[in-house]
Amino acid sequence: QVQLVESGGGLVQAGGSLRLSCGASGLTFSSYTMGWFRQAPGKEREFVAAISWSGGVTQYADSVKGRFTISRDNAKNTMYLRMNSLKPGDTAVYYCAADRTIAVYTTEYQYDYWGQGTQVTVSS
Repeated sequence: QVQLVESGGGLVQAGGSLRLSCGASGLTFSSYTMGWFRQAPGKEREFVAAISWSGGVTQYADSVKGRFTISRDNAKNTMYLRMNSLKPGDTAVYYCAADRTIAVYTTEYQYDYWGQGTQVTVSS
């Protein structure tokens, strides 16, 4: 049974930082493209960042480029999202997702497995 478990969310002031983690089990983690998505209240879920199986290819939404960094540690079956210079507009539930294909996609329908999400709240 595949499980993706996010952690590291919380309340932070604007300009602050957080690091999210996504622990994976039940799959060959190093074979999967991994992604982060987020959903703000009243809005659709949107792409944030994705990383290839090797970590050699990354993609970011324009809204987070230069502020967020996605990374992974295949030995630990864990993916990370370092978020700096946080803004109130970054407030959302953040989800990690796994995609068994090699390509790095930014659309959620490409992803096969999802975590339950972790809340990030940025106060002004």
